[in-house]
Amino acid sequence: MSDLFAASGLSESAPRPLADRLRPARLADVVGQDHLIGADAPLSRMLEAGRLSSIILWGPPGVGKTTIARLLAAETDLEFEAISAIFSGVKDLRAVFDKAQARRDMGKGTLLFVDEIHRFNRAQQDGFLPYVESGAVTLVGATTENPSFEINGALLSRCAVLTLKRLEPQAMETLLQRAEALEGRPLPVVDRARQAVIDMADGDGRYLLNLAEQAFMMASAPRLLSLEELSAAVQKRAPAYDKDREEHYNLISALHKSIRGSDPDAALYWFARMLEGGEDPLFLARRLVRMASEDIGLADPTALMICGEAARTYERLGSPEGELALAHAVIHLATAPKSNAAYVAYKAARRAAAQTGSRMPPKHILNAPTSMMKDQGYGDGYQYDHDTEEGVSGQNYFPDGMESERYYEPKGRGRERPIAERLKEIAAIRARKQGGK
Repeated sequence: MSDLFAASGLSESAPRPLADRLRPARLADVVGQDHLIGADAPLSRMLEAGRLSSIILWGPPGVGKTTIARLLAAETDLEFEAISAIFSGVKDLRAVFDKAQARRDMGKGTLLFVDEIHRFNRAQQDGFLPYVESGAVTLVGATTENPSFEINGALLSRCAVLTLKRLEPQAMETLLQRAEALEGRPLPVVDRARQAVIDMADGDGRYLLNLAEQAFMMASAPRLLSLEELSAAVQKRAPAYDKDREEHYNLISALHKSIRGSDPDAALYWFARMLEGGEDPLFLARRLVRMASEDIGLADPTALMICGEAARTYERLGSPEGELALAHAVIHLATAPKSNAAYVAYKAARRAAAQTGSRMPPKHILNAPTSMMKDQGYGDGYQYDHDTEEGVSGQNYFPDGMESERYYEPKGRGRERPIAERLKEIAAIRARKQGGK
């Protein structure tokens, strides 16, 4: 039976990494994914029914996607074929499909596991369709990216999308215990370092076992590695973050909603997560400026000024000094009174502008720099607001034939409270001067 390891030239007699030696032999032994393989879970129901449909396994690295695919083939008596979208092209796909079709003609099914399936372009993904539809292959694709964005709609409609979770600490501890059983000795680290191994792996089971393997090789009984020795020898797994893919949008959404929800601690956490992942601080600065107008608005007019100044400060100082100014802005936005009234008003005005076309302003508010324009009534009847007792003339400023509309509705929070009161006074003045119209 071919697999990714055979394809890369590894033989049965070659040294195998601990993570490979610990691959579960049964689907029930996979840890951390009970929502897929537990009782009455999707994969369990498929196996009980004796019919495995094509699926896309979506989840972070090191959570069991490849293992689950191999075990599904074994438990459904399908021939396992594995390719990686990183190393395979049209020629490789054609060869796999030809072999699968030949097996089908002989009454044997094929489970085709495609690692990193999102890396195939749209045309290559379309090439799967006839073989999936005919049943020549049961496709199991693995991806770390959101299938909604990365997989063709036609192919996606023929597959069930199953989401795998990052491994929780309990599942990671189970993997460590299995590694200890296989090695025949406890992990040679002090208690504090054991938890650090789990923390360093950050939910990636394969990375966890690689760290454990390094620890086993570094120390021999009875000596235990200290936390400092372990940290110096191994590297923490980089946070799962890709600046142009889904995690980028997930985290900026979390930051935005934490600010909108007035939680400065959560907002700082997501801000720091993005910086740790390598996000461009200027991208964050631009988004903070946007949030200041969208979610705070005139409830706290200083928010926009602080965000603009934080962005300029970062431009002058760079990292890491300038990042403190951005953190300052994050805290200010999260603790400021909230109002989306300006945002709602802007969208409403844009809709009205699109619907009303090219209507001219009323002539009384147009300038008349020439005698001809004066003869045509430009500026005729205009009242200079500063000359009125209330400072408000009450005239109409919407196009002729268009009813006055109200877009801006201040929320009455923060600085918008006096604005709401002032607008109420102005409305009363306008109504009185226009004769109650």
